[in-house]
Amino acid sequence: MSGCDESCTNKPVFTPSSLVVRFGDSTSANCSVCEDACVRNKYDVETPVGRRTKIGSTVLWTVKALTEWSPSSMCYYSNDTGHQCCTYLPVTVYQPPHKVSISVNHTGPMMEGHRYTLQCTVEDVAPVKNLFVTFYRGQTALGLPQSINRPDEESVTQNFPLDINPGREDDGAEFWCEAKLELGPEGPKLPPVETSQKITATVHYQPHLEGSSYTDPIKVQEGELLQLNCSAVANPPAVYTWTYGSKIIEVSDNVFTINSTTVSDGGKYTCSVVNKMGNVTREFDVEVQRVEVTTTPSTTTTSTPTSTPRSTPTTTPSIPTTTTPSTATTMRPTSAPSCSGGCPMLRRFFMCFMLLFTTLV
Repeated sequence: MSGCDESCTNKPVFTPSSLVVRFGDSTSANCSVCEDACVRNKYDVETPVGRRTKIGSTVLWTVKALTEWSPSSMCYYSNDTGHQCCTYLPVTVYQPPHKVSISVNHTGPMMEGHRYTLQCTVEDVAPVKNLFVTFYRGQTALGLPQSINRPDEESVTQNFPLDINPGREDDGAEFWCEAKLELGPEGPKLPPVETSQKITATVHYQPHLEGSSYTDPIKVQEGELLQLNCSAVANPPAVYTWTYGSKIIEVSDNVFTINSTTVSDGGKYTCSVVNKMGNVTREFDVEVQRVEVTTTPSTTTTSTPTSTPRSTPTTTPSIPTTTTPSTATTMRPTSAPSCSGGCPMLRRFFMCFMLLFTTLV
């Protein structure tokens, strides 16, 4: 309606003053046109959809299913001089995204240090000017939400890009995006939110050594265990090569081990870690210290053969004997009885007796 005055003093009042309606839902609003004095004049609600019901100086506007993207509604009246006074009812018709998806402008593994573009596609959303898109790596937001200032009121499909420079920390990370309609205080208490699927990044990067480097020589005692650790992370997996001086060691693991070192094991060891993205080296300076053997003068201990303890002769206390001066008695041989024909037995007995007697005396 042309020539409508929105700044008049006693202008119509809509309740509520604005509407936020989901596409296809029902809605309603009341318009208090003026005081009772204007009832005799022309008044109404002008709208392309819905039903209008007049109750005194109030017009009730109702819609069972709002399927118009721009249902501009105006409540007006004309005074006695034909001057028209009016108020517009702002109506926002929204539609949550039908689908949200994420993609990257590359196929296969990404390379560390190269630039790639993530794209978040939001399909069939309205109004697009109220849409905010956020990219995520895991649960971490990548930058601020993005929006676009487009006047479209009907549902549209919109793409949102984000450039990334992936590194080794992004290998295996999940990227996704979120689309949210911010509809203000008149909108739903929980803003409509849709999320995309998650894509897992595969990033190829050159080897990176783990742990700190060895600036001082590694000192071990002769005979001790020596282990040199050259662990690294890499994608694709790296190949390890060990050298001792200019000699290649037949070891392909990340740890080089000598179970029992000798002085000749001292020197410089170099570990090279290589994949198709690059290489890195680590050097180890090893000192094997000779174990000095200290000789302690030994005391020779002569072991006395253990002999069977000698039995100490048991001396029976002798009883003092009083020697009475005696007169040496000469035993005169008693004449053996004369035996005719000889008495050999008798002679033997006599001789034994004399021998025994002599011994006892």
